Amino acid sequence: MSLEFVVRIIGMIIFGVSGGYLGIHFSILIGTSPGENAAIFALVGALLGLVATPLITTRPLKSMRALLARSETKTLGAGLIGLTVGLVIAALLAFPLSLLPSPFGEILPFIGALLFSYFGVAIFIMRRNDLFAVFPTRAFKLSKEDDEPAERSDRTILIDTSVIIDGRISDIAQTGFLAGELLIPRFVLDELQHIADSSDGLRRQRGRRGMEVLSKLQESKKIPVRISDIDVEGTREVDSKLVILARQLSCPILTNDYNLNQVAELQGVPVLNINELANAVKAVLLPGETVEVKIIQEGKERGQGVGYLSDGTMVVVEDGREYINKDIMALVTKVLQTAAGRMIFARPE
Repeated sequence: MSLEFVVRIIGMIIFGVSGGYLGIHFSILIGTSPGENAAIFALVGALLGLVATPLITTRPLKSMRALLARSETKTLGAGLIGLTVGLVIAALLAFPLSLLPSPFGEILPFIGALLFSYFGVAIFIMRRNDLFAVFPTRAFKLSKEDDEPAERSDRTILIDTSVIIDGRISDIAQTGFLAGELLIPRFVLDELQHIADSSDGLRRQRGRRGMEVLSKLQESKKIPVRISDIDVEGTREVDSKLVILARQLSCPILTNDYNLNQVAELQGVPVLNINELANAVKAVLLPGETVEVKIIQEGKERGQGVGYLSDGTMVVVEDGREYINKDIMALVTKVLQTAAGRMIFARPE
């Protein structure tokens, strides 16, 4: 039995009884039999209570709870400070305003409290970053284990499921290039668990690898990782929830998903893509340079051999078919950048 059902029943009883009394008074006013009017008013009141009670009780509370769950801690703190400041100013002005002639002396203190509270909350939330910059919440501390500065950036980075499954985020976090706190919403963790429990063997293996990567991230001391129950209502798609949450928190999304990358950029959400990072840090080879490569298979054209560098870059070697399963020195002739990555054409030195 849900809370909303109980509230509906209670509201139906209260509105029904109130309608019955209203029907009796109405019958007295018009001079008719109270029994029939009381029954009609009671039925109408019960129906109104059954329909309208959740709209004035549980629904606003659920909306308020969802709003608070989506709000950042910094936003809530700034709003609370602004509300306090607004109420203090309204209290200081209440006595002078109460001395005004009636009805202004009775109305203006109440209106002033509402206005100053609203402006206090609005102004402090809009300037929350400046507020917490003046009063920093994190200090420079020394770690007892390695005596290195334990200063952390206040930036929050949302994590997508694809990044956890990919696994490279663990190595990147260990290097210290990611500055900030990694935020993993509960719905991302639920999706990862769903993949780990899949009946498909490959999906199940990928999900379990993601669980292991997540455990390594939590054990790492290079970057803080936080799993939050924050959620987004109105959509069930994980990608849509991440984009909406990133806009609300004003933070980037770390992902490998091409579609999520495009959707987020269209909506003005910054994206950190590990694949783009990997392409950016690949070694740059120019025509005329030599590279050592192991030919592992034939190419599409006659006589070609194909090998790969340590970073995954494909090297197509002309007349390299005879060197399959051998390490050779190849002379770079052309470098081609494609949507799939960088390709290098070479010939045996």
